[in-house]
Amino acid sequence: MLIRHLTGDPPEMAARATRALADAKQSLLADLVVAECVYVLESFYEVPRERVAELMRAAIASPAIKTLDSTTLLRALEVYEVDGLDFAEAYLVAQAEATGVQAILSFDKSIERVSTVTRREP
Repeated sequence: MLIRHLTGDPPEMAARATRALADAKQSLLADLVVAECVYVLESFYEVPRERVAELMRAAIASPAIKTLDSTTLLRALEVYEVDGLDFAEAYLVAQAEATGVQAILSFDKSIERVSTVTRREP
């Protein structure tokens, strides 16, 4: 529903999604849905990374939308946008920071772009 609202595509579904969001007193935006939205906007719709982050921050900030941990999601979007990590790795970095974990086991060297965590290969 959020993708339809953000993209306006297809128009009939987008209008219904926008109405549903406007009428909702509160909706849950799960972390997994944020990840899926980032992926679809970036890959299918070819929305630039900066705009994807902007759109997702706006969704998280909406008074009608509730998240489990907006601070971590916003940090993940920052790492995704600024450091150029895929959203999944950016989310891992944000989770590691939030929990105090100092190292992430991963083969993905892009994590090394973020100085707040250490990447270790298994």
